[in-house]
Amino acid sequence: MPPVSAVPASSGTQGQPGTDAEASLTNPGTFEECHRKCKEVFPLQMEGVRLVVNKGLSNHFQVSHTITLSTLGDSGYRFGATYVGSKQTGPTESFPVMVGDMDNTGSLNAQVIHQLTSHIRSKVAIQTQQHKFVNWQCDAEYRGDDFTAAVTLGNPDVLVGSGIIVAHYLQSLSPALVLGGELVYHRRPGEEGTVTSFVGRYTGSNYVATLTVGGAGAHASYYHKANDQLQIGVEFEASTRMQDTSVSFGYQLDVPKANLLFKGSLDSNWVVGATLEKKLLPLPLSLALGAFLNHRKNKFQISTDKTLHHAWTGAKRHGDMDQH
Repeated sequence: MPPVSAVPASSGTQGQPGTDAEASLTNPGTFEECHRKCKEVFPLQMEGVRLVVNKGLSNHFQVSHTITLSTLGDSGYRFGATYVGSKQTGPTESFPVMVGDMDNTGSLNAQVIHQLTSHIRSKVAIQTQQHKFVNWQCDAEYRGDDFTAAVTLGNPDVLVGSGIIVAHYLQSLSPALVLGGELVYHRRPGEEGTVTSFVGRYTGSNYVATLTVGGAGAHASYYHKANDQLQIGVEFEASTRMQDTSVSFGYQLDVPKANLLFKGSLDSNWVVGATLEKKLLPLPLSLALGAFLNHRKNKFQISTDKTLHHAWTGAKRHGDMDQH
């Protein structure tokens, strides 16, 4: 499921004893967001042709229609709906948020996100494949002034004795440095185990460096904003289970005067990819073209994505809905 965007962090209370550094500590966000800044630079791999029509019915309700034509996967139609409540917690956030979509076979993806208090947020997500439940999970998250603690329960089955529990904790040690950890416990008949990992993130004036190390492997990323138009990212990933390592380089070039966004990437497996997104103003239409070439497997994929937007008056107030 798509990750939840960070709540605007509040600074420490002024007038209290402590150093300036302590007073300026902010909420570190969530564990899943640690590498997000770098990942957003890379192009998303697409295939085939996709047509998306978004239509706002009111300030709080929006529907979407998606038609996909693919030569590798399944072609089909998806209907989606988004509801945003009137409890506003920030300039771009309101709750509760309910998002769901269903395809032509009856498979459903849905999630409900709600800000219970100023510090506690919860999320419930389900996924079905036709008439069968495939996945479901519940999240509870507490965000303090300088830390975040979260617990996730996934696919629990009391009768079989299976399920997954994930616990996260992030702590801001300084305005630039964040440290934290993750504990994953999984159990199913005849098997159970735990995986622990630790994360560190350092944020500079125009860069973010992040390192995650644990029993499953290592993940390092570096994001750098060269200027208002150019952003670059480098990722290193090592998996102990797959006995594999990879290095990826990506960049994003934004040309606002031309309403153009270009993303490109190259990795150590000799996979080259690029996407080009163009807003066709004054029409409410955007066009995305993508191409990916795997030199080792000699495979080439090309895609086209067209999105038609009908005005949704609530979209300006909920600018981060795509992240939900």
